[in-house]
Amino acid sequence: MSAYQDSRAHYLYEAVICGSVRAAAEKLGIVPSAVSRQITLLEESLGVALLERHRSGVVPTQAGQLILDYYRQHIAHRHDMLAKMDALRGLHSGSISVVSGEGFAQELIDGPIRQFRQQHPGVSIALEIYGTNEIMRRVREDEAEIGLVYYPPADSHITARGSASQPMQAIIHPQHPLAGASQTSLQELTQWPIALLQGVYGIRQLVEAAEQADRIRLSPALTSNLISVLISFVSTGQGLTLLPRCAVVAELAQGRVKAIPVSNPAFEHAQMQLVTRTGRHLSPAANRFLQYCVQGMQAFQAQINA
Repeated sequence: MSAYQDSRAHYLYEAVICGSVRAAAEKLGIVPSAVSRQITLLEESLGVALLERHRSGVVPTQAGQLILDYYRQHIAHRHDMLAKMDALRGLHSGSISVVSGEGFAQELIDGPIRQFRQQHPGVSIALEIYGTNEIMRRVREDEAEIGLVYYPPADSHITARGSASQPMQAIIHPQHPLAGASQTSLQELTQWPIALLQGVYGIRQLVEAAEQADRIRLSPALTSNLISVLISFVSTGQGLTLLPRCAVVAELAQGRVKAIPVSNPAFEHAQMQLVTRTGRHLSPAANRFLQYCVQGMQAFQAQINA
């Protein structure tokens, strides 16, 4: 046990998170044999197998899971220590890691990030864009301090630091036949070409829940993993899409699109949330940035003023 090295546990962690040794190597920018070698050395030092290899990838053994749990705790403690160091330095330096859905990125940049950077230019912000499941995983496993997510699944390891109602709506061109409607339905939307988000996104999962509730199956004319593509589909008059208003704040303000409520229980109760890992001590900079998000994003302000 004296030969155990935390650095080797990192390779085991990446192999399990990425699903395979090859995927971990691609992420780390090294050859697969180097990852395998480090995991083998770790197994030899402990005298136990840590990975089981299957056709679909790798999974940890019971011993491997113990190492992964220890490694995650080690990383969490390191984050806590760095947060305390940031507290000693004040807000003159440091960094904040944020993960967000694509639909929030523009408003984050226009609002909270711009305002925070004006007041604290020495603090850097890393903003990465992912789907819902990956946002939750990165926050849960301390790869990011703050997550901004739409329609998140329940997770006891995640705490919502702010939430706001964001019903899914039909996003249409200003000259669309529905432009004067006060609301619409999934059934009515089947009359026109529709573009839908694909992949592991809260938006997509919510659309599927609404389809089940109304017993309707939408047949998209276009699918994409980018919200910007869906918006372009609408703004060029090719059809409509389904998105929350927070995803089209700029386009609504510019008059490029209109948002029409859709009568569906699943859509009406959807939320966006600012999340952190339960029990994590955020750095002073991250705590301050949370405040900027709550105070600087329209959806959270509308909730406070409601």
